[in-house]
Amino acid sequence: MEEERFANSMKNKKDKHMNIVAIIPARGESKRIPRKNVLPFAGIPLIAHSILHASGARLVDRVYVTTDDEEIKKVAEHYGASVIDRPKEFSGDRSTSEDALKHALGVIKENDSINPDYVVFLQCTSPLREDDDIDNAIEKIRNGKADSLFSVCRNHGLIWAKKGDNLTALNYDSQNRKMEQDMDEQYRENGSIYIFKPDVLEKHNNRFAPNNTIYEMSFVNSFQVDTEDDVKIVNLLLGSRKPIIKKEVPENIGLIVFDFDGVMTDNKVKVDEKGEESVVCNRGDGLGIDAIRKAGIPMIILSTETNEVVAHRAKKLNLECHQGIGNKKEYLEKYLKEKMIDPKRVVYVGNDVNDVPSFDVVGYVIAPRDSHREVLDKADIILSKNGGEGVVRELSDLLLKKYE
Repeated sequence: MEEERFANSMKNKKDKHMNIVAIIPARGESKRIPRKNVLPFAGIPLIAHSILHASGARLVDRVYVTTDDEEIKKVAEHYGASVIDRPKEFSGDRSTSEDALKHALGVIKENDSINPDYVVFLQCTSPLREDDDIDNAIEKIRNGKADSLFSVCRNHGLIWAKKGDNLTALNYDSQNRKMEQDMDEQYRENGSIYIFKPDVLEKHNNRFAPNNTIYEMSFVNSFQVDTEDDVKIVNLLLGSRKPIIKKEVPENIGLIVFDFDGVMTDNKVKVDEKGEESVVCNRGDGLGIDAIRKAGIPMIILSTETNEVVAHRAKKLNLECHQGIGNKKEYLEKYLKEKMIDPKRVVYVGNDVNDVPSFDVVGYVIAPRDSHREVLDKADIILSKNGGEGVVRELSDLLLKKYE
């Protein structure tokens, strides 16, 4: 099943009569934020966002990660990228991206016999770019006369520089301050996307050719992760976005299996003075269950816990409920065999490590945004909602597009 996990990376690739590769350099160490490139952002490692962007771009033929770090190599391979071993001499604090790019291009040409027409250089510190940003940037450079392109966003800031004890305005006349709409257009290099012909790097030892062009991105999509404050901002922005889809939603679903705690609840429990437990569920999930049922898709709850709360909620939702299951994988295998359900047509919605073994039994895995990292690594879709925030409703909206 693992070989199918990132099959979408080549979907919708068109015959372009050009060979375009994406290269993502990623060092293991980072001075300001330790292990930055593998820190989780919206549930997946930072570098995984750039790999998925490149894989989702229809004009990119192959995605490479060049790195000196074993953990990054594993993450890159897991998310479908080809890995290039980055030599130590190109991995230090003083090493440039150009050093890594030149080495990577040499490896690509020698080992894969690929001579790309364009190189798409992505920095993994830009998790907010979209797949379409990459495709649109490629289209712009292909249809123009420039030999290199870099992404930008509009600059509306008024910049001052300190020189000794004095401050000097750099991009406007402080003594003749114009209205913003009357100022010349200014752009800030946002570090997200660079595209160039390979001979630009060979001739100039630089990603920039003498004849450049730009691709403008939105201010929000231009945020980079360089400081601890950036981590907070980017996680907030990613958390408000659409689901992360690694593999297309399946058709002809035979069964949806729901874990209860952490999926239909926020994974918290309230205990009163009598020792009785209660949880909070989302009313929207009830509407989601009804919609899935009307589409003719069977559903069950599979829970490790034995709790009256689970039974009551399942009864209200009219869902078949299986509680107190110590070995979910073994139980599910037996259940599917008895019901004669093809495991490849089963969708499993889980959030914690006790769900992970069952993933090997089913064809598709979906996880709430706040799931355990091991679950997020294996999920085919990471929803935008946390557990208890309307996970089932979001899932129903997503799945039922296939049934409209």
